[in-house]
Amino acid sequence: MAEISAKEVNELRKATGLGLMECKALLKESAGDMKKAITLAKERGVKNAEKRSGRAANAGRIECYIHHDGKSGAMIELNCETDFVARNEEFRKLAKDLAVQVTAARPIAVSSDDIDPATVAEQKRIFETQVADKPENVREKIAEGKLKAWFAEVALLDQQFVKDSSKTVRDLIIEVNARTGENVSIARFSRFVVGESPADES
Repeated sequence: MAEISAKEVNELRKATGLGLMECKALLKESAGDMKKAITLAKERGVKNAEKRSGRAANAGRIECYIHHDGKSGAMIELNCETDFVARNEEFRKLAKDLAVQVTAARPIAVSSDDIDPATVAEQKRIFETQVADKPENVREKIAEGKLKAWFAEVALLDQQFVKDSSKTVRDLIIEVNARTGENVSIARFSRFVVGESPADES
C-alpha cells in the first residue's frame, strides 16, 4: 500500500488525541482507511480503560462551575491515579467540562448502576404502562428501549457530551484515560440551583 502521509497521521491524531507513532501504526493496520483507524483506536481505548478500571484512583481534583447568571452550578470529584495527571491541563479541563455537563444536563447519578433500583423499577413500570396497547410480543422490547433512552438522559456517563453531541461522557473519559494511561473516573457530583434543595449524587 502507499506510504502513510504526515497529513493523514496528523488528522488521526487530531481525531483521537493519540501519539504520532500510535496513529501511524493504526493507519498502517487499517490500510490507510481513516474511519477504520478511528474505530480501532476507540476499541483499544475501551479495552485499555477496562484493564485500568480496577486500579486504585486515589488522586484527582474537585472542580466547580457556576453558571453566568449565578443561579445554578455544580461540584464534581474526578479521580485519577497520580498527582502528576491530576495537575495535567487536559485532566483539569475534563473536570471543568464535567462540572458544566452536570449543571446543564441535570444527571441524577454517575452511572445507571448507581440509580436506586426502586426508581428504575418505577420508571420501567411507567414505560410498560405506556406500551400496554402494543402487541404483547413487542411490549417488553419497547419498554426496555425506553428505559435505555431514559438512562442516556439521567446517567452522567451515558449522556451526550454537551460540547460535542457526537460522543458521550463515557467516550470523553475513555479518551483522556487512553492519553494519560491512568484510570480516570468520576467519583461523585452535586448540582445546585437557587431555591431548590441540592441533590447530592454519589
